[in-house]
Amino acid sequence: MRILIVGINYAPELTGIGKYSSEMAEYLVAAGHEVRIVTAPPYYPEWRVDDGYVAWHYSKEQRKGVSIWRCPIWVPARPSGLKRLLHLASFALSSMPIMVRQIFWRPNVILVIEPPLFCAPLAWLCAKLSGAKAWLHVQDFEIDAAFDMGILRAPWLHRIVAIAESWLMRRFNKVSTISDNMLERLLIKGVAPERSLLLPNWVDAREIFPLPKASSYRAELGIEDNKCVVLYSGNMGEKQGLEILLEAARSLLAESRLLFVLCGAGAARERLMQMGAGLHNVRWLPLQPAEKLNELLNLADVHLMPQRADAADLVMPSKVLGMLASGRPVLATAHPGTQLAKMVSSCGIVVEPGNAQEVARGLLELLHAPQERERLGVEARKAAQAWDKAGVLQGFENQLLAMRNQ
Repeated sequence: MRILIVGINYAPELTGIGKYSSEMAEYLVAAGHEVRIVTAPPYYPEWRVDDGYVAWHYSKEQRKGVSIWRCPIWVPARPSGLKRLLHLASFALSSMPIMVRQIFWRPNVILVIEPPLFCAPLAWLCAKLSGAKAWLHVQDFEIDAAFDMGILRAPWLHRIVAIAESWLMRRFNKVSTISDNMLERLLIKGVAPERSLLLPNWVDAREIFPLPKASSYRAELGIEDNKCVVLYSGNMGEKQGLEILLEAARSLLAESRLLFVLCGAGAARERLMQMGAGLHNVRWLPLQPAEKLNELLNLADVHLMPQRADAADLVMPSKVLGMLASGRPVLATAHPGTQLAKMVSSCGIVVEPGNAQEVARGLLELLHAPQERERLGVEARKAAQAWDKAGVLQGFENQLLAMRNQ
């Protein structure tokens, strides 16, 4: 099959949507398909275009068998509501000539990754003109999130955009998303059940696994053996609600055995570091290389997975899959019934979003119960098997083949 993927994020980005789009494309190439991707220069999560790439130039490259077209993009240093919209729109506009060019390649399937939804109209049109099937994969309900989190505020605009979004989604042959609760939202938006599909993100349980000995990071960072490390690793943006971790750390300064390690990059990192200045029980690490991810995740005695209440089931923090695969318990902030709460309830502790005292209470509970931490870690590892990479991507390929033949 000839498969064209359109998405703003791609390798060498290490986290977020780019990681999954890259692994998806590389899997399809390894399975014998011809894959092209239209994307932007790598910029996430630092919100700065990587060295070796230029924001305002078109370029083409090959990476692990995938043909990649990079389109110009505007990357704001401090993304706000309006700036994020302009950022997404800049890629949608710059990708137009490359997308039109792909019509003559005659792809069998055009797969567009949301966000940005701005790219969906042209992707659907190119599919019509080339005779391809059109597939929309929703990683993030960016429009709902923008309004629910207060990034955009005008109710009249929300109504207009929601109507347009629903109309557009119903034009696609297939619309998928990454969690059961997000799938229910697709149905509410009017996507027919026979056209909707659960396509979860995944974890490679052969690459992320419990180590038989202490992580090398303990020695590198000089962390004493008696310390209980509570780790957050991932994007440091506005959707994560990481402020609550610093509030919890402040309330636990007297507990000498607890050490918070906050690792990652993102638009909110500098502000968070200023907020946490003077907290001797917090260590900061930059984003770590992919080849050290298993060692990093095994540094944790407990993983931290905060989520703002107003972001629940609009985005799905797929970093939790690596946490589970590492065989460690997770402390998450989520309301009962949300997808995150469902995932963590059997292998960790779920507390109320926005409540730093509940986070602190949960951490103390786990600190003083090492056998319970071990038991929850075993359950976490078992839970991760449901999202194993090979099985998820094989199912995705089968859906592609079936859709082509319809």
